[in-house]
Amino acid sequence: MAIKIKSTKDVHTNGIKLVVYGASGAGKTRLGATAPNPIYVSAEKGLLSLAHLDLPYIEVHNLEDVKAAYKHCASSDYETIVIDSLSEVTTTVLDEWRNKLIKDSNTGKIDVRQAYGKVAESMGAEIRKFRDLDGKNVVFIAKEKKITDDLGNVTGYEAYMPGQVLPFDLPYLVDEFLCLQISRKGERFLQTESDFKRICKDRSGQLNNPERPDLTAIFEKIKKAGAGGKGTT
Repeated sequence: MAIKIKSTKDVHTNGIKLVVYGASGAGKTRLGATAPNPIYVSAEKGLLSLAHLDLPYIEVHNLEDVKAAYKHCASSDYETIVIDSLSEVTTTVLDEWRNKLIKDSNTGKIDVRQAYGKVAESMGAEIRKFRDLDGKNVVFIAKEKKITDDLGNVTGYEAYMPGQVLPFDLPYLVDEFLCLQISRKGERFLQTESDFKRICKDRSGQLNNPERPDLTAIFEKIKKAGAGGKGTT
């Protein structure tokens, strides 16, 4: 097999892949609409906030729908694919696996860890397929989950995914892992750097902390990485 040498300065041309997580009502779905030429892949009924924008979306109800959505998006002209939300899509697939395993069992009972293993394997593969799409931006939207100690005290927050494997893997699968929050003044902002409560990262080194919730502007900043520039808010 012939070896093709590539340049790291061109990696941003493959499309920007990021995760945005945040609490309910933070505006994650609307944030996706700020990306260039988006199409939504949705397992939720929460697209009402986009009704005035006339944006295209694909509704998914099972793993086969997710695979079909990938094929359509891969061959489409849309610049950005918004998975809204990855938490809900994965939970839907988990329920599908649980029902299938129960149906196939002799007793009608299963070890729930089997279903979690199946969803980690199947959805992990689909997430990587979307991430590896060349020339397209992919925004994975996730719900926020509280992390508590044995006394019930909140010690932090993380992107919610069912099971233990996917929540652990998710921050490592993308270059940008951001949290959408609302300030005490009611202003929305994107956290780009980790603190003692939330994991965030900006592998491009182009983003400020915080950033305005505008994905088109953020994508333009990240593209400057190839030119050695530093974006400004």
